[in-house]
Amino acid sequence: MQLAQARIDSGDRMVLAIDDDPTQARRLEGAESVLTLAHIALERGVGLAALIEEWPGDARVDAVALSDQGRLLAPLDHPDPAHLLVTGTGLTHLGSAEGRDKMHRQMNEADQSEAPLTDSMKMFRKGVEGGKPAAGDFGVQPEWFYKGDGGIVMAPGEALNMPHFALDGGEEPEVAGLYLIDNNGVPRRIGYALGNEFSDHVTERENYLYLAHSKLRACSFGPTLLVDELPSDVQGTSRIRRDGGVLWEKPFISGEDNMCHSLANLEAHHFKYAQFCRPGDVHVHFFGTATLSFSDGISAQPGDVFEIDAKPFALPLRNPLAKDAAAPVPSVKPL
Repeated sequence: MQLAQARIDSGDRMVLAIDDDPTQARRLEGAESVLTLAHIALERGVGLAALIEEWPGDARVDAVALSDQGRLLAPLDHPDPAHLLVTGTGLTHLGSAEGRDKMHRQMNEADQSEAPLTDSMKMFRKGVEGGKPAAGDFGVQPEWFYKGDGGIVMAPGEALNMPHFALDGGEEPEVAGLYLIDNNGVPRRIGYALGNEFSDHVTERENYLYLAHSKLRACSFGPTLLVDELPSDVQGTSRIRRDGGVLWEKPFISGEDNMCHSLANLEAHHFKYAQFCRPGDVHVHFFGTATLSFSDGISAQPGDVFEIDAKPFALPLRNPLAKDAAAPVPSVKPL
């Protein structure tokens, strides 16, 4: 089962349930947000999937057409963007260290064969050795970063804007976990979505201590939210379209079979912090990737379109790239 949120002609919203055919999505009668449905499921003490199965509504809607019209929204949001936190983790996938290691290694060394391991490779190896602990135990800590709040989330189809000072705007095809903190401060997973974590890889390449800066960018996820468990082997494709053709295309993989960390370990190391367990908050946590066009020497340009698709997600995620106009240097004034 998958869920999507969409705008309707009146400016109101609707929630769609998608089983097999996205052209025959079922409109959930009276429902305007997935977050509201999640709260109702908590109040009734039932699972979200069970709630949706029983929810009234027989009208059928073509979600593919809505996607083409740019009317689909992110599949989870919060009426107060400050209460939606976007974070992520990296070096979590088998093969994910190769590009990062190459980025961070000093290339002016004549002989790399005896070069010491970079911090990225050390972190990756720690994950391979201890990223899948027994149930109830902490494994090795993964890399972790903050991206922003709900204000940085762009809907499917909306542009991912590079700040005017950015050196790059590159895609990161990932799966993200979507969560609501219940009234007892317990994280409750609503589901999973495809995501484009979108980063500035040129800035990161200058010095890996710039990683935090490189992540403070827009992102997008959706268009659908998978309510079921994530398959252990997710196979997809990431591509960049330019001038009507495909500029770059490459398979990407996710799911625990392709990761050096378990999802439970990534979740535990995020939600172990009390500030991330505030009742009512929504979290979007990106799980990392091993596939980047940047690693293949591609530099995306404004007007290019990022496209990510993978089974079992019903619809692809597409976002064009844009760049903000120049702006003056911020000046702080005394009060």
